[in-house]
Amino acid sequence: MSAIAKDLSVGAMAARAGVAVSTLHYYEAEGLISSWRNSANHRRYDRRELRRVAIIRAAQSVGVPLSEIRIVLDAVPPNSVVTAADWARAAEPWAARLDAQIETLQRLRKQMTSCIGCGCLSLETCPLYNPRDTLAANGPGARRWNGAPEERSTLES
Repeated sequence: MSAIAKDLSVGAMAARAGVAVSTLHYYEAEGLISSWRNSANHRRYDRRELRRVAIIRAAQSVGVPLSEIRIVLDAVPPNSVVTAADWARAAEPWAARLDAQIETLQRLRKQMTSCIGCGCLSLETCPLYNPRDTLAANGPGARRWNGAPEERSTLES
């Protein structure tokens, strides 16, 4: 069995992380990941940077902006063995945000075909659940998705 290299070339890092080399350069320029140059002046990445890239990509895929990602990554000790507890502490600021996002996505999935209080009044159920768009008095948008908890629908589709 061959040993796995602790460090990766930029091409190997990009291939293993599933991103373009330019993406790695961008993340590095933004201070989200780091590399060094070897004696031949080739860029090298510690294999542990793969986790950082994976977290960046996952967070971006659910709409977390790089500014918030940076805060979490800055809380992870650089250039050391990082434990699961380190990652858990770093990710704590995201807990409430992600829980709220999950709740919104679940409402979207469940209520896509029912009245959401957006004011369109186009579905058969809208006049029953939002007669004459009365939910408009409580604010803009889909009130049954993003309104106050008492406005949120518990309807199952």
